[in-house]
Amino acid sequence: MKHLSLRAILLATAVSMAPAAYAETPADTLVVAAQIDDIISLDPAQSFEFSGTDVDNNLYDRLVDFDPMDMAAGFKPSLAEGWEVSEDGKTITMTLRDGVKFHSGNPVRAEDAAWSLQRAVKLNKSPAFILNQFGFTPENVDQMVSFDGNKLILKLDQPYAQSFVLNCLASNVASVVDKETVMGHVEGEDFGNAWLSTNEAGSGPYTLGTWRPNEAVQFVAYEDYWQGAPAMKRVIVRHVQESSAQRLLLEQGDIDVARNLTPTDVDGISGNDKLVIGTEPRGRIMYMGLSQKDPLLSKPEVVEAMKYLVDYKGIEDSFLKGQFKTHQNFLPEGYLGASDENPWTYDIEKAKKILTDAGITSGTVKTAVRDIREYVDVAQTLQASMAQVGLTLEIQQMTGAQVLDAYRARQVPIFIGEWGPDYADPNTNASTFAYNPNNADDAKLSYLAWRNSWAVPEDMNKATVAATIEGNTEKRVQMYLDIQKEYREIAPIVPLFQRIEQAGIQKNVKNWVAGGAVSSVFYRQVTKE
Repeated sequence: MKHLSLRAILLATAVSMAPAAYAETPADTLVVAAQIDDIISLDPAQSFEFSGTDVDNNLYDRLVDFDPMDMAAGFKPSLAEGWEVSEDGKTITMTLRDGVKFHSGNPVRAEDAAWSLQRAVKLNKSPAFILNQFGFTPENVDQMVSFDGNKLILKLDQPYAQSFVLNCLASNVASVVDKETVMGHVEGEDFGNAWLSTNEAGSGPYTLGTWRPNEAVQFVAYEDYWQGAPAMKRVIVRHVQESSAQRLLLEQGDIDVARNLTPTDVDGISGNDKLVIGTEPRGRIMYMGLSQKDPLLSKPEVVEAMKYLVDYKGIEDSFLKGQFKTHQNFLPEGYLGASDENPWTYDIEKAKKILTDAGITSGTVKTAVRDIREYVDVAQTLQASMAQVGLTLEIQQMTGAQVLDAYRARQVPIFIGEWGPDYADPNTNASTFAYNPNNADDAKLSYLAWRNSWAVPEDMNKATVAATIEGNTEKRVQMYLDIQKEYREIAPIVPLFQRIEQAGIQKNVKNWVAGGAVSSVFYRQVTKE
């Protein structure tokens, strides 16, 4: 009965699914189970959640983008077939590709690209800050972003690194929308935001078939896509909250991909000859923030000792097995300038010596931890390690909202959680981990350095800013390596692990790509044998 019930639920809420009698999905349809209840809006100028960005990545094109089969190569031309940078570095002129059409049939023009960027800045939703970094404001964006024929012209407030600008233009907020279609659905001064929150006006490989919040998203292949029609004519993404339910549906053949499996369920399907496990490093970093407001944690010796009190390998090989890997740098693997240096090891004796040499033999500190099993497990492991050197860690479990409210108010002594990049450039993490221009309580900044009350040294603040305007990519890479080296030595915000996505996949599904560390899921290259 349990088998029939789950099957009935899936078939009742999916759109145009195969009959229940079939044991596998149709050859031209990809069915994915994932946790997608975080979708708030599908408008690329507003969507800032993981699942919403996954959806938009397949509905829209951007001026530059990533190759789903070779994301390590970095960004590449997309709707913009090429670009030129002025001698002073402050103007970028992009040439739009001919012959590309939106799903409506309207041609994709430089005018649409300019209006899309202008629109995102004027709406001023959460992701607008990615474009604001270049001096674009609601007041000046019409002058700073313009078009001339098939040319898009971007005037920057200073000569930024070309890689910085282009990486940001590969982000979801820079998706190009169909101006003529959206203008037909404007309500007041909303630039079509209400309509685009539940509809789409893109030129991507898929059109939006159906979105039912907390239930399912269905995509329909766009046969006239300029890079070729996708092999999967439909993609259905089902909201399935529990790992065990995803696993059962996968084993039954009711879904092709399960994206949120626990280590236990990954182990459980590893011997199934009809399934494979896909593994990709994602951009999210689990870290430990040590508030510099706390009298104990503000001591440099305690900060140093804490780095040796994390059982990196033990944690990685047990309850985080396959889901995270040790990564002690704020730039995730896959990003320009990422470092593979992991200098800290679990060493109780070394930590004890650092503390006793500083005259520290006891002390109590608190942590507020979101009630997610992996965070709580890390906190409890840290608690046991700290006890061995005379330090007491008091753990308080809270909801995510409660923890974030306290953390943003600088009231959490030890924070254990994750940070996900906002865009595919190294500045996305450098500017939050290693930058804090104003450490005053009333500054109310969003940087992680500020949330942990860390007054970043002025030379590091300057180096972080300088890296955004270095035009030589090799030099820019070295700048981030240098910043991370100094950061590892002194920072009280300690990167611990990088998230790994393990997906359960039917063996006949080929070319599944979850987006790696720098992008979102791609469906257009998926095939079935």
